[in-house]
Amino acid sequence: MKEIILCKYGEIVLKGLNRGGFENELMRNVRRRLKPLGEFDLRSAQSTLYVTPLDENADVDEAYSRLKKVYGIAKLCKAVGTEKTPEAIFDAICERSGEALRSAKSFKVACKRSDKSFYLTSPELAAQLGGMILEKFPHLTVDLYGPEVTVFCEIRDGGAYIHDTAEDGAGGIPVGTSGQALLLLSGGIDSPVAGVMMAKRGVSISAIHFEAPPYTSERALMKVERLAEKMSEYCGRINFYTVPFTKIQEEIKRSCPEDYFTLIMRRLMMEIAQRIAEKNSLTALITGESLGQVASQTMAAMVTTDAVCRMPVFRPCIGLDKKEIIDISYKIGTFEISIEPYEDCCTVFTPRHPKTRPTLSEVERAQSRFDFEELIREAVDGTRVKEIKSLK
Repeated sequence: MKEIILCKYGEIVLKGLNRGGFENELMRNVRRRLKPLGEFDLRSAQSTLYVTPLDENADVDEAYSRLKKVYGIAKLCKAVGTEKTPEAIFDAICERSGEALRSAKSFKVACKRSDKSFYLTSPELAAQLGGMILEKFPHLTVDLYGPEVTVFCEIRDGGAYIHDTAEDGAGGIPVGTSGQALLLLSGGIDSPVAGVMMAKRGVSISAIHFEAPPYTSERALMKVERLAEKMSEYCGRINFYTVPFTKIQEEIKRSCPEDYFTLIMRRLMMEIAQRIAEKNSLTALITGESLGQVASQTMAAMVTTDAVCRMPVFRPCIGLDKKEIIDISYKIGTFEISIEPYEDCCTVFTPRHPKTRPTLSEVERAQSRFDFEELIREAVDGTRVKEIKSLK
């Protein structure tokens, strides 16, 4: 009996007249994720996406694993479909769950009737199927509250579907429905989490990374590319921009007061990121900042950074503590990569006593000791770009 995957919608069902656009974007994202795994038919009906393998070589197990990371899917389960008669449903239950029922001591049947034209109500169908199961497996007892095996049956317009307990999907809304933004991606724990959190809200993610050889190594860059690759399991394809930043950092050290190194560096990063974003029709920036986590992430410091920004800056981690951010990084699979000991340019030339309560006028005065415009243009012109996508 052919197994299919049922993907239940979450927020998409609340989108009213815009719902069709969200569903279409979800189906495009699913097709991209499943394309290497074989031929699948996708059909949307009754707030559910039906994913059906079309050839025997299609990898349903890997498809299921990938679909758990697709934003816009709230719940999903593997199922088998059959005709909408108690006899056909019972046969499907025996084929799909017979081994589990033989090994168990208790069970229950949970039915849901989405097709209201079906002649039995949900409780009536559950009772009838339960009786048929007890007749075939007389060692079983019915337990409505703590059964060893639960058989789920859904009556839908297109047929009856038998499945196990539905698992949580990624939730959120489909990537691509909320515009495009540029993530400032370091090699740390926070920024990958910020990017995936914004992807969950439908944002298509590009990433920008600042390298400073010889102070940062090729391995440090490879680490960040691997972070982007891991993120792409949730975010989809990521355009990855690498900015040469050595000359700017050396000039900051040469020309500016040490206490302001990090603040000036971040202001120049935001300026470069904006120019890259504007050239590529990206309409916002994303950072992994969490309020009060380090000296450059105090409210006063963020005010001086935002002063150079001409576009919105999203900070989805702003109210999270470090443990909450780490928990998410474990969940999305980036933590072990993030803690690899390769320095990024944010840790180069770190001041001994950074300013935690700077004023905008102080920072602007410190930065004005050198005109960075030519170096900014050189960094933008020297930026490299590559497309990164999941290898899975």
